[in-house]
Amino acid sequence: MQLEQSILSKVNEWLTSTFDQETQEAIREMMANSPKDLEDSFYKNLEFGTGGMRGIMGAGTNRINKYTLGKNTQGISDYLKKSFPGEALKVVIAYDCRHNSATLAKTVADVFSANGIQVYLFSDMRPTPELSFALKYLKCHAGIVLTASHNPPEYNGYKVYWQDGGQLVPPQDSEIIQVIEALAYNNIKFEANENLIEYIDTEVDAAFAKSTIENASFNTPVAAKENLKIVYTSLHGTSIKSIPGVLANAGYTDVSIVAEQEVPDGDFPTVISPNPEEPEALSMAMALADKIGGDIVVGTDPDSDRLGVAVRDTNGKMTLLNGNQTMVVMTAFLLEQWKRADKIGGKQFIGTTIVSTPMMLELAAAYEVECKVGLTGFKWIAKFIKDFPELEFIGGGEESFGYMVGDAVRDKDAVAATLLVCEIAAQAKAAGSSLYQELLNLYVDFGFYKEHLISLTKRGISGLEEINQMMVSLRENPVNEINGQRVVCIEDYKNATAKNKFTGEVEPINIPKSDVLIYYLEDGSKICARPSGTEPKIKFYFSVNAPLDAAENGAEVEKELDDKIKNIIAAMQLN
Repeated sequence: MQLEQSILSKVNEWLTSTFDQETQEAIREMMANSPKDLEDSFYKNLEFGTGGMRGIMGAGTNRINKYTLGKNTQGISDYLKKSFPGEALKVVIAYDCRHNSATLAKTVADVFSANGIQVYLFSDMRPTPELSFALKYLKCHAGIVLTASHNPPEYNGYKVYWQDGGQLVPPQDSEIIQVIEALAYNNIKFEANENLIEYIDTEVDAAFAKSTIENASFNTPVAAKENLKIVYTSLHGTSIKSIPGVLANAGYTDVSIVAEQEVPDGDFPTVISPNPEEPEALSMAMALADKIGGDIVVGTDPDSDRLGVAVRDTNGKMTLLNGNQTMVVMTAFLLEQWKRADKIGGKQFIGTTIVSTPMMLELAAAYEVECKVGLTGFKWIAKFIKDFPELEFIGGGEESFGYMVGDAVRDKDAVAATLLVCEIAAQAKAAGSSLYQELLNLYVDFGFYKEHLISLTKRGISGLEEINQMMVSLRENPVNEINGQRVVCIEDYKNATAKNKFTGEVEPINIPKSDVLIYYLEDGSKICARPSGTEPKIKFYFSVNAPLDAAENGAEVEKELDDKIKNIIAAMQLN
C-alpha cells in the first residue's frame, strides 16, 4: 500500500527520538502488518468537535495518546499564560472509567505542572459534571476531563473547560488550536513538578452533592420520595460515585442498583454500547424494574453527563423515553415550579439546540420566558449563560439525552437530572398520576411532537469524503418536496442563511457557522442533516407533530406520527 507523502512524513517524524520506544514499535508493527490502520492513524490530526476531542487510542496524529494530549496541554498552558499574565494559574483535571484514563490524566497533569501551573487532580474517576462544578468551586482558570462519553471501549477523549465552568467556545477554541498547531512535539514539557499537583476528593464531592440537592429538589414530600421505586444503573461508569449518595441524601430510600453493571469497567461487558440512548443498554435495568415493580428506570453513560429514563406507560409497560421527551417533561416541571414561586418576571430563559424538539419553543412562549436556541452541544447553552448575565437560566437540554438544571454545573449533568426526574415522578405518583401521564398532558396542551434520529457511520478517509459529498449534494441539489409536503424554508448554518422557498427571500442566521442543513415542511415537519463533530457519522434528525385532543388518544396519534417519519425516511432514501 502506497502512503501519501504527507502521511509518510508524519509517520517518519513519529519514528524519531522525540517519541518513546513503545510508540515507535507500535508504528513499525502497523507498517509491517496493518498499512490501512497506519494510514487511518496518521491521515489527519484529531480536532476539537462539539464535545471536545475524541478518538481511538493508539499511536499517531489521529489517535488519543500521550503525545496528542501532551501537545494539546502544552498549547493550553501557553495560551493560559498569555491570557492571564501575572496570575497564579490553576487547572483541575478529572477522568472517567475508560482504559488509560487515569494514566492519561496524570500525563496531562504532568505537562501543566511542568509549565508552572497549579493542578488539582481527582484521586479517582469522577462524573464529568463534577469537573465543571469543581472548576468554579476551586476558582480555576481551566479544566480538563478525560472521557469519550458513550463511545466504544477503544475510544478516549479530552474535553476542555474554561473559567465559567462551560466547555471551550469561540474565540478561545480557535485561538488555542492555532497555538497547538504551531507547536512541535519536542516542545512538550513532560517533566512534572509534583509539588504543583494536588489530589482532591471528598471535600469537592461533598460540595458537589450539596449543590446538586439544593438545585434539583422541589419540596417533594418525604412520603412521596419513599414511595417511589427507583431502578438505577451506572452502565459500568462513573455515576456510581455520585448518584446513589445524592438520591439517599435527598430522601429517596427505595433505590435498586443493577448489580451486574455497578462496578466501573472500561470494557462495558454487559452492553453492546454504554449509551442510554439505546434501549439495549437499559434492558437489564428494565427487566429488574419489571421483576420488582419499579416505577422508574434511570441509566447514565460512562462519564455521567447523559441519562436514559424509562417509565411505565398507560398500560403499565416500562417504556424508554427519548431525549426530547425527558427534556420537555423536565423543562415544563421547572417552569411550573418557577411560576408557582413567582420567580418568572421577564428576565428568565431556557436553552436548547437547533436539532432538538421545537416543543421547547412552545413551552417558553406559554410561560413567557425566552428560549435561546444554539448549535448542537451543551457548550452553546452554557455560553448563553455567560453571554446574557442579565437573564436567569432555568434549565435546558438537547435531544441526545442531556439536561442541565440551573447554572451550578455548566454542562449536561446526569447527576442533577436524575434527581430532578425522580422529583417529577415522585410528585406525579403521589398525585395519582405518573411521569408518562404528565408527558401526555403536555402533548394535549402543546401538540404531540415526535422525533427520530438516524446515524450513518462512515469510517476512514473514504468515509469522511462520503459524508462531505452527502452535504455538498444536499446543498447543490436542494430538495423541494418531501413525502408530498413542499419545503417551506432551508436553513444553511454553514453559509449562515435561511431561504424562504416560496418567496426566494434570504435572511441571515445569527448563530456561529456549522455544517448543518435544516429543512422545514408545510405541515410543520423538520428535517436536519449534520455530520457529527466527534464521531465518523452523519446524522439525520426528524421532527413531526400533530394535535392531540385527549391523552387517551395518544397511542393512535403517535402511530400516525411514526408512519409519517417512516415515509419521510423512505422519500429521502435513507432506509
